[in-house]
Amino acid sequence: MKQFIDDNFLLETKTAQYLYHEYAKGMPIIDYHCHLPPAQIAEDTQFENITRVWLNGDHYKWRAMRTNGVDESYITGNKTDYEKFEQWAKTVPYTLRNPLYHWTHLELRRYFDVYDILNKDTAKKVYDQTSAKLQSPEFSVRGLLKKMNVKLVCTTDDPLDNLEYHQKVAAEGIALKMLPAFRPDSAMNADNATALKNYIDRLEQVADRNITSYQNYLDALKLRHDYFAENGCSVSDHGLEEIYADDYTDSEIESIFTKLRAGKDVSYAENRKFKSAMLHQFAVWDWEKGWTQQYHLGALRNNNSRMLQTLGPDTGWDSIGDFSQAKALSKFLNRLEQSNMLTRTILYNLNPADNEVMATMIGNFNTGTPGKVQFGSAWWFLDQKDGMIKQMNALSNMGLLSRFVGMLTDSRSFLSFPRHEYFRRLLCNLFGNEVENGELPNDINWIGNVIKDICYNNAKNYFNWQFLEEGAVKSPVTP
Repeated sequence: MKQFIDDNFLLETKTAQYLYHEYAKGMPIIDYHCHLPPAQIAEDTQFENITRVWLNGDHYKWRAMRTNGVDESYITGNKTDYEKFEQWAKTVPYTLRNPLYHWTHLELRRYFDVYDILNKDTAKKVYDQTSAKLQSPEFSVRGLLKKMNVKLVCTTDDPLDNLEYHQKVAAEGIALKMLPAFRPDSAMNADNATALKNYIDRLEQVADRNITSYQNYLDALKLRHDYFAENGCSVSDHGLEEIYADDYTDSEIESIFTKLRAGKDVSYAENRKFKSAMLHQFAVWDWEKGWTQQYHLGALRNNNSRMLQTLGPDTGWDSIGDFSQAKALSKFLNRLEQSNMLTRTILYNLNPADNEVMATMIGNFNTGTPGKVQFGSAWWFLDQKDGMIKQMNALSNMGLLSRFVGMLTDSRSFLSFPRHEYFRRLLCNLFGNEVENGELPNDINWIGNVIKDICYNNAKNYFNWQFLEEGAVKSPVTP
């Protein structure tokens, strides 16, 4: 019987083990999409205890606790930090075969050298040990990132953000790089006319100009796009149910904007036209600046309206949606390609039924640049063993896994970076097993360097972040 999470965890063959330990393990991390709070990185926050860094804001854990019958007061309510941790510890044994079980114990080991199995009996010991370590300087936010060899993080930022924390980190000149990502979803959300009107009012103040027409609106948003670029941004991101690519005219969009500016609801068709126009304009600006654009597609959000009203969005009430993706996505990308305005693009799907759609769609628009259009890593509900393997297999079968830009955390927690290790182990296991099965040649040096590229080098080159130190590690001798 194998030990739980030993050195060769998830590595089923000797070749897989060699590939991981000699090629993948030591590679630095680029986390090019996450939801880490920039203020906590800038201020190098020191967390009081493990609940503050581990449970606050983590809706993966919240969903599991709710499913296990834990009262909301122990999740997002007013119970003490230890009481909340204790309820999580009691829930962990029931997460067997959920990725949370692996992540929980990987995170305890990699950050805190705690090898206990977390449950109700070990809760107090683990809480005390981890919370004590969090008081030491090397366990500050930046210390936690350094432990995981993180070189760069891209946060997710609204166009109205003043980016003061990114400026603070940049001015310090520290080794860790924190860059913003332009996330303009609120600027095109015609689903809620009142919220959009209020957003435009705020944009008027930030951009210091009146917004009375659609062109005024674009001009003000373009100023923010420029401002982000001035502050090191070279990545945009959208979280959408689906891509919008409806036909529209300029006069139609002007009329729709006039309604929205007044806070008036628009029809379903008008809503889609407005989103289509905005999405295309953002993509053109990204192309003009040579940015990379990301599209996270397929989440059905805020399903529980009662809890949305109580707790707000991003609190664990979202699920996979079953939207039709292919036709509109093809039309959207083709519209940009026709005018030679398609920049580097990463597509993420939340519904696993769309894996092959995404894996083949990228091949329609890959011209000129290696891996220009990417099938992004398994996302959200899919960033677990089965989901990662299926994403990599689909990409392997229908594209070039060797050009893949690899893993990201998409996380709000500073303790989530062992997910990169999890991904790397699965990646090495795929290659190692096929070498030993005779499906791939025993060219360990070449395969090892492909693995290093997927872990780090491809992302560094794809996003053109040459200011990062070289990720290449001297290749060991083939065994």
